Amino acid sequence: MGTGSRPNKVDNLNTVRHDASRHFRNKKKAYMKAKIEELEANSKIRNIRDLYRGISDFQEGLPA
Repeated sequence: MGTGSRPNKVDNLNTVRHDASRHFRNKKKAYMKAKIEELEANSKIRNIRDLYRGISDFQEGLPA
C-alpha cells in the first residue's frame, strides 16, 4: 500500500521548509546588518535627521 512513501514525503517537506526558513533568516540578518551600519554612519557624521528617520523606520519593521 502507499504508507511506505509517506515518511519520505514528510521528511522532504520538512527539509524544504527548513531550507526556506534559513534562506529568509539569512536575508533578514543581512538587511538588518546593513541598516545598523547605515545608522552608525549617520551617528558618526552627526546626521541627526537621517539617524532618527532610520531609527523610526527600523522600529516599524521590515519593508513590505
